[in-house]
Amino acid sequence: MQVTRAGEYAVIGLLYLARQPAERVVMIDEISEAEKIPGSFLAKIFQSLSKAGLVKSHRGAGGGFSLARPAAQINLLQILTSVEGDFALQKCVSDDPECVVSDDRMNGCALCAIYSEAQSRVNEIFTRATLESLLKPSGALAPRAAAMPLSRQPKS
Repeated sequence: MQVTRAGEYAVIGLLYLARQPAERVVMIDEISEAEKIPGSFLAKIFQSLSKAGLVKSHRGAGGGFSLARPAAQINLLQILTSVEGDFALQKCVSDDPECVVSDDRMNGCALCAIYSEAQSRVNEIFTRATLESLLKPSGALAPRAAAMPLSRQPKS
């Protein structure tokens, strides 16, 4: 499981909207320019976010996008699943589970149990992380070094 560029751009775009006054409608070009995201790619991402009910699309003169609900009610898991689709650490914990080794192992695999627990924790953290919490300076849930792979962490 790895969050794609589309997932990251979705979060960045929604954070931009969350920083605007609630009634303000923002064009894709403004977000694209301010956040250095390719406009056509961002427009495609925002179509998915609109279908998921996370943003409202406003047509016509002065059209653009706004958040569909308050920033405190939009979480990272909702954003990522609307853009990435099924968000699973391994196939055995997806919506349509299957064992990558053997179907015989599905109900008794020790790895699947670990993946399931890890998936639950990831979902819990991503659900807890709302746009509102990410906007606050203390919005980071863990120091950056703790999120790095062990091979890249600074040596003490």
